[in-house]
Amino acid sequence: MRQRRRMRIPAGFAVGFLASLLVIAPPYGGPNTACADDAMDAQSLVDQALMTFETFNGDSDMGPSMRAIVRRARAVLIYPQVLRLAFIFGASGGSGVLLAHDENANVWTGPAFYTIGQVSFGIQAGGEATEVVLVALTDRGLSALLSTSAKLGADVGVALGPIGVGAEAATANLSADIVSYSRAKGLYAGVSVNGAVVATRGALNQAYYGKEVTPTAILIEREATNPQAAPLIEAVAKVASGK
Repeated sequence: MRQRRRMRIPAGFAVGFLASLLVIAPPYGGPNTACADDAMDAQSLVDQALMTFETFNGDSDMGPSMRAIVRRARAVLIYPQVLRLAFIFGASGGSGVLLAHDENANVWTGPAFYTIGQVSFGIQAGGEATEVVLVALTDRGLSALLSTSAKLGADVGVALGPIGVGAEAATANLSADIVSYSRAKGLYAGVSVNGAVVATRGALNQAYYGKEVTPTAILIEREATNPQAAPLIEAVAKVASGK
């Protein structure tokens, strides 16, 4: 059987293709209704991200390792559902939320809203849904995520998070900019995100905070907050503090 071949694609093309997958036609109620729908979608994404984070944290295989990694984290990016659809031409995509750690104030900030997407070509068929958590360990990793778009594995280094017996101890030797964890059908998936493009979702950021705002303004300059994000922020902060 011929081995599947992954195309090398420009980051801009992947972002554009992903946008075409994620775009939702605005309802007939007009711009105000569309903005209200975006705000509801954003809050739903935050709530789903909380469930995903708590599920990963409670997983007997991933939990100990992820907790050790999060205690060193500069940021945590949570994707509650990344869909992969494939028939000859394949694509994966999903939306998530990014929280960052302000080391000076020792507080967690966010969330800012993001997409993730990847395109491939080859003999393939089928589809699946995966939950993904990316943990940025370095300033370089955080800076890449704060940019308009970043290609994982090219603009910034990524490694799979260790799992199982001895995984927590193994985290001490990890030097990657970003560490990834993933689950599919309730089990560890070990999905590689190398080649995936992470990009901001400006419409959701604007709807959630009621003004046009960048991820840097949300996460670093702390110019926008939303009290409805408190449960997610508290959950991440609790794990990061070792409690």
